[in-house]
Amino acid sequence: MYRKQARRRRAILVALIVASLVLISVSFSEAESGPVHSAQRAVSAVVSPIGEGASRALKPARDFVNWFGETFDARGENEQLREEVAELRAALAEAQGDDGNAEQLAGLEEVSAAESLAAYEPVTARVIGRSPTVWWATVTVDKGSSAGVAVDDPVINPDGLVGRVTEVTRGSSQVTLITDHRSAVSARLLPDGPTGVIEPEVGDPTDLLLQFIDSDEEIDEGQVLVTAGWSNDEISSAFPFGIEIGNVTEAEPGERETYQRVRVRPFADLRDLDLVQVLTGGPERPGLRG
Repeated sequence: MYRKQARRRRAILVALIVASLVLISVSFSEAESGPVHSAQRAVSAVVSPIGEGASRALKPARDFVNWFGETFDARGENEQLREEVAELRAALAEAQGDDGNAEQLAGLEEVSAAESLAAYEPVTARVIGRSPTVWWATVTVDKGSSAGVAVDDPVINPDGLVGRVTEVTRGSSQVTLITDHRSAVSARLLPDGPTGVIEPEVGDPTDLLLQFIDSDEEIDEGQVLVTAGWSNDEISSAFPFGIEIGNVTEAEPGERETYQRVRVRPFADLRDLDLVQVLTGGPERPGLRG
């Protein structure tokens, strides 16, 4: 039974193939007005409107599917573009960061190469933490005793004095800035001016006060102050002579008229510290813990 059906199907398939070949041959050989061509045109006239109507009916569905495809493609392209932009931005930031670090390092090397600091061994460190209040003006750096850092070591950046080390662990150190309320730095006005003490104007990290300057001393706006670096047999300044601190912005009589009230703007931007240099070693300084 199955074999008869298979033979019948084969016979029908062969007959259809033969008929198709015959029709193709006749179509190629007969004239345009022949019966086969006439039949083709009749069938086309009947089927074409149906196909066109179906095409129009299905157009919204096709457009909807195409919209989804185009949307997903666009999203993929946008995502790829965002990733490329992010990569370029990261590369640019890294390049700019490298340039900035190189510039800071060059500035630090220039400052630490000064003759007055030749006896010190500079250790470059990065600020990794900051105090949360204006009153406690401290930062934490990523170098400690393992790098030779000790308590009372001076800290500078390319612009000038930053502060001194007040706490040390093996891998980090706390630096008390010159704007901290506990800070006091002996300073001298250049070129050959008097010596006083730099103290912070609490609450304003851009303002320092130079105390104990006699009222009859002539102080000019713009005069530069450096660390005085004094020392005797019992006590010493934590800072060697000659580190730039800032310049005078204003000088006016004090409340008691014995001393002037001298305002100083620090050269170092103590609100935006990144790389600093700790001046380690150096000569013995009587009275200091380091």
